[in-house]
Amino acid sequence: MPVTDMDFSFLDSGVHTGAWNMDFDVQYANRVDAGQAKPLLRVYQWDPWCISLGRHQKESEIDTARTNQDGIDLVRRPTGGRAILHAEELTYSIIYPSEGKGIMEVYKEISEALSAGLRTFAPEVAMARSQPNFQKLYREPGSIPCFSSSARYEIEFGGKKLVGSAQRRIGGTVLQHGSILIDKAHLGLTKYVVLSDEARAAMHNDLIQQTTTLNEVTGKQIDPKDVATAVRTGFEQAWGITFNDSALSAYVELFAEHV
Repeated sequence: MPVTDMDFSFLDSGVHTGAWNMDFDVQYANRVDAGQAKPLLRVYQWDPWCISLGRHQKESEIDTARTNQDGIDLVRRPTGGRAILHAEELTYSIIYPSEGKGIMEVYKEISEALSAGLRTFAPEVAMARSQPNFQKLYREPGSIPCFSSSARYEIEFGGKKLVGSAQRRIGGTVLQHGSILIDKAHLGLTKYVVLSDEARAAMHNDLIQQTTTLNEVTGKQIDPKDVATAVRTGFEQAWGITFNDSALSAYVELFAEHV
């Protein structure tokens, strides 16, 4: 079934802890895969600010004493990729049947929808066309942040990464989520990595050079609510769908009682 024929819901679930957000994504994906829930596009934020690690990333790469001291949460994502500091951003997740599509095909169709929405703020938003050698890259100390490089079809502005995404298959269901940078707090991740001061400074400079934010590209203070609206509209336009929001609030309340 093409995405245009799927019955999607949209949910802005607001602000929650890292564990709540990741548990929600996994549990909802399991429900979709079991045929118990409709495909879903969700947007959300994090309180407290949170570092999420990729599924196979070592927690030892993060100075947990310092994160605890600063009140920064730490969670492991169900998806791959590298560390992200979820701070001044909006996170999206999309969960739907893969219908036999490959990983890159799904990345492309999701990025086309995200790009359509983000062009509300910056018409020059584009998708990355090259693919780095991630096995080699992940052996380098500077690769700890997710935003240290762009994968093919990730979203950029002026060659700098604007959205970092990661994907996983749960049965025949796609779970993809990603961080849409609004302001510069993501750069603070380098404070919490276990590296020498020299390597940490180099990483910080790399992130400055390789990432950008909606506030930076527009010269304005962008409201996350406006980003949420733009993302929703982008999917509706690119995929030719109309979101059905009914019955989701009851599910969120039920989920909240069990976490």
